[in-house]
Amino acid sequence: MKAALTFNNVSYRYPDSQEMALKGINLTVTEGEFVGIIGPNAAGKSTLCRAANGLIPHSFSGDLEGDIYVNGINTKEKKPAQLAEYVGLVFADPEAQLSQMTVWEEVAFGPANLGIPREEIFKRVDLMLGLLKIEKMRDRSPFNLSGGEQQKVAIASVLAMEPRILVLDEPTSNLDPRGTAEVFAAVKELNKKQNITVIMVEHEVELLAEHADRIIFMDHGQILLDGPPGEVFRQVELIQKTGMNIPQVTEVAQILDKEYGVWGNKPYPVTIEELYACLRNN
Repeated sequence: MKAALTFNNVSYRYPDSQEMALKGINLTVTEGEFVGIIGPNAAGKSTLCRAANGLIPHSFSGDLEGDIYVNGINTKEKKPAQLAEYVGLVFADPEAQLSQMTVWEEVAFGPANLGIPREEIFKRVDLMLGLLKIEKMRDRSPFNLSGGEQQKVAIASVLAMEPRILVLDEPTSNLDPRGTAEVFAAVKELNKKQNITVIMVEHEVELLAEHADRIIFMDHGQILLDGPPGEVFRQVELIQKTGMNIPQVTEVAQILDKEYGVWGNKPYPVTIEELYACLRNN
């Protein structure tokens, strides 16, 4: 598979900081992957997101070592605005990305700034409104929407620039359960039906384990675990030692495994369906 995003031995330190925010990161994300990133506060997750779309080093000074490639382009050679057609970044607070009077204008804003022809902008906006199921909101102010609806507008605004990589930095941190479920459903559909590469930083480990193809666990600027959800969340003690949670299903599996040796060396289940299937086969 073709690499969508590559970190080659990347280390980074913010200005006036003694600590390295990233330490020797080597990471390749292939086209069409859904990668979930977890870790405690100050693990380096948001820093990795900023580096992925060129905010580091162009908008954040500091010391950057190594190279980051987006679609084969070294981010040191292109500013974030130039990388927008390849990678889009959605922040935790959608209002930080909203500025226009209506939802339609908000979604049109990005491609207009890229110099996309008017007719093409209309096509893209209609497509993204439909894709995120927010057509009925097109004439409403984005500031009068719910948190989940605002996040959908923010995602649509980024996608209207047609990036092939979507990076989401804790997009559900300020949302209620319904808004969280809506965002996950929308992102999963984009990943599976549009083959958009997704990198999502998230504390909702239950949903992330269910939807992601791969989980990366970070702490103190380093990648400690990287693999399928069942393999990563099998490392219960390591993850919980940092104060992070694991899926409740995985906790049940760990208890059963210690008591009865049910799983052996196999990955732990991360969903109810997987747990049921494993128990039935045992």
